[in-house]
Amino acid sequence: MIQNAFDAFNSERYEEALELFETLALQNNPTALSSLGYMHQKGLGVESSLERAYHLYLQAAALDEPAAIYNLALMVADGIVVAHDQYKAHELLIRASVLGFAQAQYEAALSLERGIGCVQNFSEAAFWYEEAAKRGNPNAFNNLGVLYKEGHGVIQDYPKAFICFSRAAAMDIPEAQYNLGLLYDQGLGCEADHDIALEWCRKAAYNGHEKAKSIIRSLQEEGKIVF
Repeated sequence: MIQNAFDAFNSERYEEALELFETLALQNNPTALSSLGYMHQKGLGVESSLERAYHLYLQAAALDEPAAIYNLALMVADGIVVAHDQYKAHELLIRASVLGFAQAQYEAALSLERGIGCVQNFSEAAFWYEEAAKRGNPNAFNNLGVLYKEGHGVIQDYPKAFICFSRAAAMDIPEAQYNLGLLYDQGLGCEADHDIALEWCRKAAYNGHEKAKSIIRSLQEEGKIVF
């Protein structure tokens, strides 16, 4: 039944999905509870209710449903329904991370890198970025690359930074495309190649990276390139 519910949801047959999720939620199915919470939060097939969403997420979280725990973390961080509590939000992110939820792992790493809701810890940030990257999170690849490039929380390793930036750049992350261009320009972790560096800078600019756009604009004004 859960697959039928997801099929209906993905086909935007929200009323049908809602009915199926509600039936499963009555059986304490954690995935259904979490999905039902999301539908109430977004107003899909039902009138939006953040309070109802919050309580459904709580029920699912009590059954260790990672997506529900992650969504609770976001609500706590933003002060939605409950009081804003960045420390509690971080605790929830870690809990969802331990359960293997990639986006929570990325957000937990970001908190650890910046010291938001926790003590700043670059090595733990690197650990969770790596876990999120293993699960295909493109931004985690980029941020892990930055830590390897700068030697924050890990031993400085330009070849590893190059690999990380390359993976994220291939997934169209503008910051990673710009960072990869810098490595090619400076010959860090790879053989220096200014043409390839410029090409990645162009891609980053095209994808909205402001610094890359500024560089390309300056080069154009100087007559060094034709975009």
